[in-house]
Amino acid sequence: MNTETNPAQRCGLVAIVGKPNVGKSTLLNALVGQKISITSRKAQTTRHRITGIRTEGATQYVFVDTPGFQTRHNTALNKSLNKTVLGAVGDVDLVLFVVEAGMFNTADAKVLALLKPNVPVLLIANKLDAIHRREDLAPWLKEMQERHPFTEFVPMSAKNAKDIERLMGYCEKYLPEQAWWHAEDELTDRSEKFLASEIVREKLFRFTGDELPYTSTVVIDKFEEEAGRTSKRMLRIAATIVVEREGHKAMVIGDKGEKLKRIGTETRMELEKLLDAKVFIELWVKVRSGWADDEARVRSFGYE
Repeated sequence: MNTETNPAQRCGLVAIVGKPNVGKSTLLNALVGQKISITSRKAQTTRHRITGIRTEGATQYVFVDTPGFQTRHNTALNKSLNKTVLGAVGDVDLVLFVVEAGMFNTADAKVLALLKPNVPVLLIANKLDAIHRREDLAPWLKEMQERHPFTEFVPMSAKNAKDIERLMGYCEKYLPEQAWWHAEDELTDRSEKFLASEIVREKLFRFTGDELPYTSTVVIDKFEEEAGRTSKRMLRIAATIVVEREGHKAMVIGDKGEKLKRIGTETRMELEKLLDAKVFIELWVKVRSGWADDEARVRSFGYE
């Protein structure tokens, strides 16, 4: 924690909000400059309030990635997710409202309705690379300005480095002058153990596609560090993938255990890169039917 007050320093909270699967996690990773939030084509992969930190010059940006606001299912898990979104948008200096350029539907409208009138909101028209002619956006833009008094309109693609730099410039103006909250080289306030569970979950969804319900989760049973013989650090991790049904378990394990092995290998490779350590990982699959509807169990799996 940096306690020295330097009048030139700026620091503040920036919430990234939008409906599920609109590109929020990809945007967060691009803004921080490193992968800290899981990305997947499957809707609803971010479940916790993940903070990404980026320090550029005298400014420290603290990004809050919220789960996509859930409107379809009314389970205990989704109530917990929606509470996280509401908590995140209430106490920030700036909101990035992410939509797909040229699109707006009832799911977007429900998220927009949560935003407080006193917090500045930038309209992030993401996935601009999918729009062929910029001028096609003009009528849509006029319509969006009638929906909410956005302070800035930022058409962009999260995959374009120039667009990301431009967005950082916009964000900087809204952050208060105050001392930084984190060390200059910190990227996230999440523990390595948490990142390990997120990476397993990302690979799980990547390799099972849309067949696996998003109520599957990952619990880290063991996360131990020891001095490595050939590397500075060695991590031993054991994790359980929790699914709702026996059929889902078979799907995750795959033919002769091939799929589970692949999930484990990809997770290990990514964690070794992210955590700069030698990683050994064991994965298990367990069936716990109905866990997403059971509030006590939702809490025991680490959701608020």
